[in-house]
Amino acid sequence: MNAPIRDRYPLAYTLYPYRKSADQDGAAIARHPVVIAGGGAIGLATALDLGLRGHPVVVLDDHEGVGTGSRAICFSKRTLEICHRLGAGQAMLDKGVVWQKGRVFHDRDEIFEFDLLPEDGHRYPAFINLSQIHFEKFLHEAIERANAEGAQIEVRGKNRVDAVTAHDDHVTLEVMTPDGPYTIEADWLIACDGARSPIRDMMGLGFEGRVFEDNFLIADVKMTADFPTERWFWFEPWFKSGASALLHKQPDDIWRIDFQLGWDIDRDKELKEESIRARVDAMLGPDVGYELDWCSIYTFQCRRMEKFTHGRVLFAGDSAHQVSPFGARGANSGIQDAENLAWRLDLVLRGRAADTIMDGYDHERVMAADENILNSTRSTDFLTPKSAISHTFRNAVLDLASRFPFARPMVNSGRLSVPCIYDDLPGFGPDVLGGPARSRAGAPCPDAPLGDGFLLDDLGRGFTLLGLNTAVPAQIDCEGLTVEGREIAAKGILAERYLGDAPTAVYLIRPDHHVVARWPAYDAQAVAAALRMALGES
Repeated sequence: MNAPIRDRYPLAYTLYPYRKSADQDGAAIARHPVVIAGGGAIGLATALDLGLRGHPVVVLDDHEGVGTGSRAICFSKRTLEICHRLGAGQAMLDKGVVWQKGRVFHDRDEIFEFDLLPEDGHRYPAFINLSQIHFEKFLHEAIERANAEGAQIEVRGKNRVDAVTAHDDHVTLEVMTPDGPYTIEADWLIACDGARSPIRDMMGLGFEGRVFEDNFLIADVKMTADFPTERWFWFEPWFKSGASALLHKQPDDIWRIDFQLGWDIDRDKELKEESIRARVDAMLGPDVGYELDWCSIYTFQCRRMEKFTHGRVLFAGDSAHQVSPFGARGANSGIQDAENLAWRLDLVLRGRAADTIMDGYDHERVMAADENILNSTRSTDFLTPKSAISHTFRNAVLDLASRFPFARPMVNSGRLSVPCIYDDLPGFGPDVLGGPARSRAGAPCPDAPLGDGFLLDDLGRGFTLLGLNTAVPAQIDCEGLTVEGREIAAKGILAERYLGDAPTAVYLIRPDHHVVARWPAYDAQAVAAALRMALGES
């Protein structure tokens, strides 16, 4: 555990070069309110959220920035809305490739096409394609801007966590740097250190689930092509480069190609340039010029920890759960972990809520992980039939889908990421409005146009009481919290998404923009009771 720090991969961007911190030479062990292990997308988003809420945060990463390789590329509307609140969403949208349509093929034949966001009235599209390299860079740039305005977010490169000791009211960390080891303490430790989480292993915690016996080749190629900016997926493609294939456009003329290779392969052979080019040539044709930008073979597992909260140690992102890449559920789910965790920990650090509010993080994000794992497992089983009869049934579904719309929802080339709705979990209700299901208690607020902007811009960082065509107090002091009231004249798309047939409505909305409860009119006692539920007090 005391080996020196070494580079584990080449950097695309050096974002947080190693600098010796005051903690390394201090006479006493320094204590920090929050330490985050892992400076990837989830660690940076969590640090930024907490820092914008006024909390000092230290991020420890064993490298100095973003490594090469595009890795995650599909970022959902919900993720972009969260990143917009963090100050990074617009840069991501400007750089990313917008898409919402896709096509599904079997052999040479197109089965059907789909549209993930066929309605207007949203700031952000259904998805953008953006390399994780840029996603993390934009988050770090937002951290630098926040620090310039007074936030206290310190990202320490080449600071590797080598040991963790959990206590009742804090955590002790042994950290290795190029200048040697040092020790710090944290009131709260957030583990965002990836699927192979060293912190999870140090604490002897399990990671249970299913291993899928298949291999997939990623080939990111640089080329100029006139393919539309859509998601194209082939079952049993005519170009015979794998059992399935996927094509996506990224910024800077980079295209992501995935080939399903099967389980019993020679990985070294498949990663040779001539082998990769043979597959890409068969797909694109001999006359298309391209450069190989980044290539990798991956396998995956669908699994999660039993619990995401362990005293003062909290797990988020891939350290807590892992899914297949089909459906873009990994990074998008991790960003939602970060948002769910940050507002709760903010209240705890301010003394406005008991530690038990973190139980809600565990309950809700375990539910989300199970939903993602279920969808990922079903996708993989559909992509890779496990017997001759299941293969026959799969292809029968594809044939039906090419002719009959009723069969198309059965085709599973990766159910694409959507935010989890926390139905039937503690902390929500009542829902007595009888309004649209999409904005029910437990759901994330759907965005809608409002004046020259959008509704989500009008919701603050705390709890919001939203009155639609009815009066609510401008401010409520309740349960030790200040709840801001907003009165809005709802019409058009906003009324459609929040009122339905109801003439008026009152919504109580959490800091992460999930609906706590809704009523036809304001009732002070009902609001107070719902707020107690959201805080885990009843």
